[in-house]
Amino acid sequence: MNKLASILAGAAVATMAVVSTANAGAVLNAIKQKDFIQCGVNTGLAGFGIPDSQGNWTGLDVDFCRALAAAVLGDSKKVKFTPLSAPQRFTALQSGEIDVLSRNTTITLTRDASLGLHGAGVWYYDGQGFMVPKKLNVKSAKELKDAEICVQSGTTTELNLSDYFRANNMTFKPVVFATLDEFKTAYFNERCQAMTTDASSLAALRAADARNPEDHVILPEIISKEPLGPMVRRGDDEWFAIVKWVLNTALEAEEYGITQANVDSMKASTNPNVARIIANRDEMGVKLGLSPEWGYNMIKQVGNYGEIFERNVGTSTKLKLDRGLNAQWSKGGIMYGTPAR
Repeated sequence: MNKLASILAGAAVATMAVVSTANAGAVLNAIKQKDFIQCGVNTGLAGFGIPDSQGNWTGLDVDFCRALAAAVLGDSKKVKFTPLSAPQRFTALQSGEIDVLSRNTTITLTRDASLGLHGAGVWYYDGQGFMVPKKLNVKSAKELKDAEICVQSGTTTELNLSDYFRANNMTFKPVVFATLDEFKTAYFNERCQAMTTDASSLAALRAADARNPEDHVILPEIISKEPLGPMVRRGDDEWFAIVKWVLNTALEAEEYGITQANVDSMKASTNPNVARIIANRDEMGVKLGLSPEWGYNMIKQVGNYGEIFERNVGTSTKLKLDRGLNAQWSKGGIMYGTPAR
């Protein structure tokens, strides 16, 4: 073997080693060994992450965890849920108590750069709003001067609230709570004149916790951008890639019309994009360190993004949320799945 051939052979071996390593991240290996994914979720937010009286979890964020389990382990039931308050969630992820955080969490520079975490993509585009009792006859957040406002600690809403009132030359009295239960109980017991959090959470709390939802009004102002999505620890690029591509594949499946009901027949599609998602064309699963059936399993067992959205928070649910920004980019929204190719 001449010198050039020797160099090329060595490079090929090195490349094979890199590929092998890329498909064998520590988190994925640990998940396969224990045979379940530990997922951090909300302590109880209707439509996003909430258990029933038997401990069965439902919600938009919960179903992301199930889609991840279906893709990684072939079974959407192979997931365990850890309910976490806002102050607890990052510590639980940093410490390794959970494998992924899927809990209405805003992706920000600080969280991405200084907490040792990575946002894997946007699962729900949201924004901070205000809710008030209808009897106060408040029509705008700009009428809340000197109001007592309930807010949760350990969230982006605290800073956003201060920024908004400062920008509008208004004062207010924050009433701060550490847990969701304390936060919502205080508002519905009239310890404050308004509550502020993500608009989707306001809709969830009004639908699930108000004695009469019609007695409460969500004001029109949206005062922040809150791109919510799953987060993972830094240091395991392979696991980060898997979480990111499960999210994107749910979006891509909706765009191409792949549903739980038709995924079997769609396997025969001649559309190369469809084939990459559910028939493993170009070995998409191998590239992620997953089985060839990973895309098929997640769509068959959990559904595409649109199906997940509609059954948990859509117009037919108590929350009655329109797709809005969370509609596909081709249908007036800004949801855009990165191509699986």
